[in-house]
Amino acid sequence: MTGEPARVRQMWHLLEPLHAVLYYAPAAFEEAAALGYGTEERWASYFAWRAAPLGAVGAAEVVRTFHSFAPAMVDGYVPDGWATAAPDSVLAARLRAVDRAYRALFGDRVEGPEFAEAAALARRAAEAAGRDAPGGLGVAKVPGVLGGPGAAEAPGVLGGLGAAKAPGGLGGLGAANSALPWPDAPHLTLWQAATVLREHRGDGHIAALIGAGLDPVEALVSFAAIGAAAPAVFASRGWSADEWGAARRRLQERGLLAADGTATDAGRELRAKVELRTDEEAAAPWRALGEAGRERLVELLGEPWLAVIGSGLLPSENTLGIGKV
Repeated sequence: MTGEPARVRQMWHLLEPLHAVLYYAPAAFEEAAALGYGTEERWASYFAWRAAPLGAVGAAEVVRTFHSFAPAMVDGYVPDGWATAAPDSVLAARLRAVDRAYRALFGDRVEGPEFAEAAALARRAAEAAGRDAPGGLGVAKVPGVLGGPGAAEAPGVLGGLGAAKAPGGLGGLGAANSALPWPDAPHLTLWQAATVLREHRGDGHIAALIGAGLDPVEALVSFAAIGAAAPAVFASRGWSADEWGAARRRLQERGLLAADGTATDAGRELRAKVELRTDEEAAAPWRALGEAGRERLVELLGEPWLAVIGSGLLPSENTLGIGKV
């Protein structure tokens, strides 16, 4: 992959770890516990941290905007989590968590000119993402999960991705995070910008999956089939063995999966189109920043990226396929 899509994907690979420390740093679990969330496993705080920009929404809205999680899993955490802490309290606590995590990872560098410059550049890109945010994801109904039409009825399965920004529905996580006030501290501005940009990309990815006729569990099965991560890694999204197996059979009927569960040529082609469409949907902020600004941000993010990766906080294999797609 070359050209603009490669540059856009590079920015995702650099920024995603800076965002994801929120879900794994000890400080984040301590802040979650202080709010009253259980920390025996990470999901109670994960759903609170990530959904708080949406407000005190119900499970259906989280299923819609997160897309990859089984409704039964989401029901275990939403909306009950808002009885533990209101979204405004969660948002304040997540900035405290990031502040502590970043200071532990980067030390005095968070006060330095490089962080300030990186934050300013990333914010410029994120503000462009806010202007570009889709008006709606159009995913109130998805095949095989929430009563939507069968996947065969979805447009653009192989010949093109169809309408990536489907009409209807409500705003996504990119728009919700874009609407939050910017923190004053540069290192927190950098984290918030990384968050806006990754969620903006995620909203576009969901739209690309829908345009390809892939429901949430089919999206995961087809991603595992191209080697993005082992199927066991995707078990964290809460789909049952029966649901996973049914999705495999649907994809096999469409000629996208072989009998052994690996992707056929058609399945690989479809996933490649989804990833390319995702890059295209995520490109506007980087065009707005300009090539010189983007290249300078790449340079500035190198050391923080290495510090996060080298910390061991993040899992070596993840459901996003970073490093493999």
